[in-house]
Amino acid sequence: MKHIIILGDGMADWHIESLGNKTILQYADTPYMDMLARMGRTGMLKTVQDGFHPGSEVANSAILGYDQNEVYEGRGPLEAASIGVDLAPDDMAIRCNIICIEGDHIKNHSCGRLETEEADVLIKYLQQHLAADKDIIAKYGDVVHFYTGIQYRHLLVINGGSKYIKCTPPHDVPMKPWRPLLVQPDLEAEKKSGVTTRLSAQQTADLINELIVKSQQLLAAHPFNQQRIAEGKDPANSIWPWAGGYRPHMVPLTQTFPQIRRGAVITAVDLIRGIGSLAGLRVINVPGATGLYDTNYEGKAQAAIDALKTDDFVYLHIEASDEAGHEGDRDLKIKTVEYLDQRAIKPIYEAVKDWGRAGTATESYEPVCIAVLPDHPTPVAHRTHTNEPIPFLIYAPGIEADGVQTFDEDSCRQGAYGTLEKDGFIRALMDIK
Repeated sequence: MKHIIILGDGMADWHIESLGNKTILQYADTPYMDMLARMGRTGMLKTVQDGFHPGSEVANSAILGYDQNEVYEGRGPLEAASIGVDLAPDDMAIRCNIICIEGDHIKNHSCGRLETEEADVLIKYLQQHLAADKDIIAKYGDVVHFYTGIQYRHLLVINGGSKYIKCTPPHDVPMKPWRPLLVQPDLEAEKKSGVTTRLSAQQTADLINELIVKSQQLLAAHPFNQQRIAEGKDPANSIWPWAGGYRPHMVPLTQTFPQIRRGAVITAVDLIRGIGSLAGLRVINVPGATGLYDTNYEGKAQAAIDALKTDDFVYLHIEASDEAGHEGDRDLKIKTVEYLDQRAIKPIYEAVKDWGRAGTATESYEPVCIAVLPDHPTPVAHRTHTNEPIPFLIYAPGIEADGVQTFDEDSCRQGAYGTLEKDGFIRALMDIK
């Protein structure tokens, strides 16, 4: 039996009064999700362990069975792994958004639509002028390095930096004043850890805050942003570092589950590529995969089908619903969920439904077990992640159905799996052989 996880990032939601008090999953037209729920078994999954922020790095690695108390180091090191940055033992890697500041407020966490090629110009400009700033080097040493990631999501590495700092994810605070949200040292955590770094927590926080302020001065004057303003677009006029840590120690899935001899991850998001890479999965890049509602659903679905012919396990991640949730766009989120159902789940199911069945053209392929779930809710009314358990379904040929008829937050609470946590989901999935 082969296994595929199809993950609609952030597609779980709250009940919405304007939709007749239904959730997005209840309101959207999702015949394939509902069919798989009806033919399979369902439940709820707690993807955010107590004491952790409901970030995608926490939720996605938890879905794969990793205990956050053992592996959590923030997003930065995962994104470093994604883009091939080899971290030294004392490197602190931190996610570095390019955001839009309007006056004293954070207007948005992504500058609207920012292409990677455009952002690369800005990141290289910051490396040339900000990382090499004489005043910064005199205070802290030559320790700052910027690396281009994808779209608005990039990487800052501080050699000898402390991870014991308090940062605010920019997507959590749209339209909030930015100065009160600057980085703070976590002196209690630093003291408790007993770890000594080249830069203390206070020095690391001071350095990052100085980088933020100076980035605004540099980026405001850049011709790229002057042109965006002239075109009525949001300028990419500030960096915003958050979620830093050191290289995590993750045991590859192939060592935990012997039935996974070879696996693949398919995503447009560098964070998920990093998790997959550290989990021992090969990364498949799909042309036209954007991480937004206009992503290449068909291309990602075909890549998953092709991977299942050679691999034992595929993790297909589609980001679009999460972005719509962050934008607070109810109708767009509905569309992204329907796109996931019709343009990804449908072609995958139709392609693999007869694998391993005698007398069919695909009887030589192993049958496929399909799981569908979000990683966390991103309610449109809240515009950021929450930590409630999420619904999931598992379908495989011959599985005993549990009587649940639709795939949504309310129905799956009645499912046979109940509420799982920690590695309960991945073990339940891998137990289907």
